[in-house]
This record gives sequence, C-alpha cells and structure tokens, in this order.
Amino acid sequence: MANDVPRRSAPQRLGFALATWFGVGNLPAAPGTFGSLAALPFAWLIANYGGWPALALASVAVFAIGWWASNVYVDTTGIDDPGPVVIDEVAGQWLTLLVASPGVWWHWLAGFALFRLFDIVKPWPVGWADKRLKGGFGVMFDDILAAIYAITVLYGLILIERSINFS
Repeated sequence: MANDVPRRSAPQRLGFALATWFGVGNLPAAPGTFGSLAALPFAWLIANYGGWPALALASVAVFAIGWWASNVYVDTTGIDDPGPVVIDEVAGQWLTLLVASPGVWWHWLAGFALFRLFDIVKPWPVGWADKRLKGGFGVMFDDILAAIYAITVLYGLILIERSINFS
C-alpha cells in the first residue's frame, strides 16, 4: 500500500527535513528535548568561532527558516503544533545561549535546562502563544518567548557568578 502515500514535492521534503531538524524530531520520545540537545553542538560551533553576534544572527535566520518550514509541515499534515517539528527548539535554544561563554560548561548545561523548563512549563505569555498563535509563526514564537525567560534567568546566574568571583 506504499503507493497510496502521496509523494511530497521537493519544497515539502526540504520543509520537513528542516522542521524536524534533519529527522531528530522523528525520534520516538521527547522530541523537544532531543531537538534542544541537537541544537547545542551547532550553537557551540557558531558561538566559539563567531561569538554572540554570529549566534544572534543564526538565531534570527533559523527562526525565519523555521517559520517557513513549520508552515510547510503544518499545511501538509493539518496538525497545528506537530510534535516532530523541533526547529522551534533550535531557535529557542540558540537564543538562550547568547549569553553563554563557549568555554564554561555550566552556562551550557544551565541554558539547556532553563530553556527546556520554560518550554515545558509555559508560563504566561508562553502558554498563551502556544494555544492562540497558529501556523508556522505560532509553532516558532512560543519557543522564542520561553527563550526570553531562560536567557533572563541564565544571565542573572552569570551575573551572580561574576559578582562572587570578583569579591
């Protein structure tokens, strides 16, 4: 019955590949967590070699690409917020890590944990955006809001660390 499955166009295949972060979102459990984990090595490379400005630019680029790819996925499947779409986690994780130093392991661990926490708990307005905003933009935007919470707490922790080290 494989012939009954409609073939996807090249843009749809590309959209699905990007939306699932090259298949990571298709893992059987915890796709958001695996999507965030898969984002870390790329973030580290970008931040290590290009600094936070390169990571900021990459975050904006992956948000824009993710908006398009998520639209393709949503339009093709008819699912409002599909679990396999994890490019939103990539954008949110990269945004969170803007304040992380590439050589400080705990910044990366805390950034990962904080982003996952706020993405799962969904405090206002993250939860509001998750429920109300539709399409590719809605898929992406709630993770950006979660990242704003995460980067704020992470930066606060980094400031506390700096004040302790300088006293």
